Amino acid sequence: HKGFSADLRTPGGNVHVGLAFNPSHLEVVNPVVEGSVRARQERRGDSLGERVVPCLIHGDSAFGGQGVVMETMQLSQARGYYTGGTMHIVVNNQVGFTTSNPNDMRSTMYCSDVAKMLEAPIFHVNGDDPEAVVFVTRLAMKYRQRFHKDVVIDLVCYRRLGHNEADEPAATQPVMYNVIRKHPTTRKIYADRLVAEGVITQFDADGLIEQYRAGLDEGRPQAKASLGMIGNKYTVDWSAYMRSIDWTSTIRSGVAMKRLKALGARLVSMPEGHTLHPRVQQVITNRAKMIAGEMPLDWGCAESLAYASLLEDGYAVRISGQDSGRGTFFHRHAVLHDQNSGVAHVPLKHIAERQPRFEVIDSVLSEEAVLAFEYGYSQTDPGVLVVWEAQFGDFANGAQVIIDQFISSGEAKWGRYCGLTLFLPHGYEGQGPEHSSARLERFLQLCAELNMSVCVPSTPAQMFHMLRRQMLREFRKPLIVMTPKSLLRSDLSASALEDLESGSFKNIIDEIDTIDRAKVKRVVFSSGKVYFDLLKARRASGQNDVALVRLEQIYPFPAEEYAATIAQYPNAEEIVWCQEEPQNQGAWYQIRHRLERPLEGKRVLLYAGRAPAAAPATGIGKIHDAEQSGLVKAALQSVARAGDTRVTRRLSEENTKPVRTAAGAGKH
Repeated sequence: HKGFSADLRTPGGNVHVGLAFNPSHLEVVNPVVEGSVRARQERRGDSLGERVVPCLIHGDSAFGGQGVVMETMQLSQARGYYTGGTMHIVVNNQVGFTTSNPNDMRSTMYCSDVAKMLEAPIFHVNGDDPEAVVFVTRLAMKYRQRFHKDVVIDLVCYRRLGHNEADEPAATQPVMYNVIRKHPTTRKIYADRLVAEGVITQFDADGLIEQYRAGLDEGRPQAKASLGMIGNKYTVDWSAYMRSIDWTSTIRSGVAMKRLKALGARLVSMPEGHTLHPRVQQVITNRAKMIAGEMPLDWGCAESLAYASLLEDGYAVRISGQDSGRGTFFHRHAVLHDQNSGVAHVPLKHIAERQPRFEVIDSVLSEEAVLAFEYGYSQTDPGVLVVWEAQFGDFANGAQVIIDQFISSGEAKWGRYCGLTLFLPHGYEGQGPEHSSARLERFLQLCAELNMSVCVPSTPAQMFHMLRRQMLREFRKPLIVMTPKSLLRSDLSASALEDLESGSFKNIIDEIDTIDRAKVKRVVFSSGKVYFDLLKARRASGQNDVALVRLEQIYPFPAEEYAATIAQYPNAEEIVWCQEEPQNQGAWYQIRHRLERPLEGKRVLLYAGRAPAAAPATGIGKIHDAEQSGLVKAALQSVARAGDTRVTRRLSEENTKPVRTAAGAGKH
């Protein structure tokens, strides 16, 4: 599992070789390697892939059994993921743990047949013939360097011992292992051949073994070509990102107004004769008005300004996902298509002379391989803001292995830093169980040891400062963002251009209306879209004894800011957590202990939200509307009674009998 890198001495010069850190999940490291290779190639200006080569080592059963192999191959010639062809070496030991019958392992003649989808050359070679293996390897490498496409070596061999130290393979494969025990080793077959041909003597063959064993006994390195890690001009010094990991330090991410306007002008500048679709033209026209201060700033404009300012600051930007150029919700328009010629114009590629790279990629229709590719890219180049965007957050779990095994735990397991940013559209707008939830609860469950941040920005300005903070920080950690959908065009959610000029990302946004804090009896905390539902309802009712506070960063939880916010309301008896998600989902179960800690038993903590549910959301509009209005009403107006409200300090009681939530949304 441990990766490694070293510089090797070869007749053609020194070669840097890297072995990727990888989990036990078979083949899932493949797209991670491809992403790392792409980052290294771009650092070297190696657009053809002539100077950095990806080499993937597969198992015969996993090569056809794991779908991520096919997904990775599908990336090979796609523009945003091209790496100039991959060397695939299938270690075909003719056994998948205890499965040795080919009829049980696959539906094709050869284990390598999955590569036929690319029409890649496949070389089948006998592992007991070292010279044939060397010949085929050289031939495959020449093919890759000449045509810059994938090539496969099917190394037909066998596994002499069991799967691990305790495994006895003869129990399930008696005939195969009876043959293997009698079969001479590859070394002996080759040595006997060389002796028979008079190339060496038997004394020479035995001497090589004794010399090697003596070297091991004496602790002498046997990899004589290794120079250790000497580096080169393209080597990244990660030590700069390890000096100070301080989550609480305030990052001043504002940009001067003059600079914002100059960047904005470039964002809306079109080549002469470039004709846009009328709807896109309206977006760009409005964006120009926003830059001029004539309209409130929307999300697409603020996000674009964040990228533009980072590019001008010297950071490259790479955005990848399904519909990323346009934006799933028609809001980004980073790529502007001429309606007559089809020519694409990307304003963010024309921000400054000699600017770093800007790439926005409409990805292949894959979550797992694409997210893994972006992870590999991000953990290789800390100078690039790498963003992976799900079409809807609901689909991110198609890449759950990458999230679990790499993004959330890569630093803890392997010491690998990564600044990857995930955009996961999330919010309950009545679109049903497949298009409502990015499974916030699952990301929060993975949070520990300050391994990543989880944010739910509620305004364009917050998005701007959050993206800039991600790169301006002196460390690199993954950033998980629950991004908006309906809020993208909400007047309540809009920002002023001046909000980008100064300040920084706010972990908590306190009450924005003018109310008498001494009269507040209840403080409602929430994240995301539901805050604006609460705000509209409170303003409509004229209620003045409830304060509304937004939690914009859920992890690391801003405990000191939370306690300070509560202290601003000395007479508030109730603290409410309001969420759109069902009670067993969303943030509630992951943060209620943090919400309760500063209350010290003097105030009651209540839950207002949907009842527990197996699916994220209902697919029936009327039910959705009733649930939404019910949870908003409960958060603002429900009466807390000791016998039937959910109070987090009474955990033993809530586990022994049915209870009602503060929302009154249902029983369980």
